[in-house]
Amino acid sequence: MAEWVTVAREGEIESGRVKLVEVGGRRICVANSECGIHAIADECTHDGGSLDQGEVFECEIECPRHGARFDIRTGRPTMPAVIPVETFPVKVEGGEVKVEV
Repeated sequence: MAEWVTVAREGEIESGRVKLVEVGGRRICVANSECGIHAIADECTHDGGSLDQGEVFECEIECPRHGARFDIRTGRPTMPAVIPVETFPVKVEGGEVKVEV
């Protein structure tokens, strides 16, 4: 059964930044971008690297190892990876950022 888990306070994650959280044994990147706050699994499907140290560009996160990019809203790869990354629903409620896992 899915549940909403608080992962940050509203305003804690600066624009263009990523916060790594672990929820239910899963490593999840919570990214704040021009497109809002989104959550994406912390694993590049291109080479298995971690995305949490990647840069956020508009609605994409870039893997720091080889430059693969993923849309943080959908997990869809934009280059050069071809397999999407899992994403998680996010909501801001009562000053808290929550992720559904």
